[in-house]
Amino acid sequence: MTEGETTGAANAEGIAKLPLLGAALAVVGLADSVYLTVHHFTAEPVPCSIVEGCETVLTSAYAEIAGIPIAAIGALAYFAAFSLAVLAAYGNKPLWSLFGGLAFLMAAASAWLIYLQAFVIGAFCQFCLISAGTSISLFLIYIVSRLTARR
Repeated sequence: MTEGETTGAANAEGIAKLPLLGAALAVVGLADSVYLTVHHFTAEPVPCSIVEGCETVLTSAYAEIAGIPIAAIGALAYFAAFSLAVLAAYGNKPLWSLFGGLAFLMAAASAWLIYLQAFVIGAFCQFCLISAGTSISLFLIYIVSRLTARR
């Protein structure tokens, strides 16, 4: 197997496209998480224009773990995903598998947080849903890269 086969299609320069897509998407998640983290620490209300309930979710008992905002944990995870994806895009194949493991954990955590919003808190945060969609998409990119590598 060549480098492009294990991490998705590679272009002429040897840069794998799917890891690069993963890196770009991780930047979206990073921006979203940093935005929520800043709002958490400044206690500034988050404008909710698509769904109602952002403040309900973001001020709930589930918004922190041991005093650390979930958004800050998400920002660290997105930064790690970005770093792993960029390094994998430029040929570090083992890091792409590590990216896949991280993306799985992020998607699983997002599924749990969506469950909490829907069935425990009873409200939704549009920024949290953006993060969940981003996390799940990162995992799907990894899955697609593995499926296309087997062809």
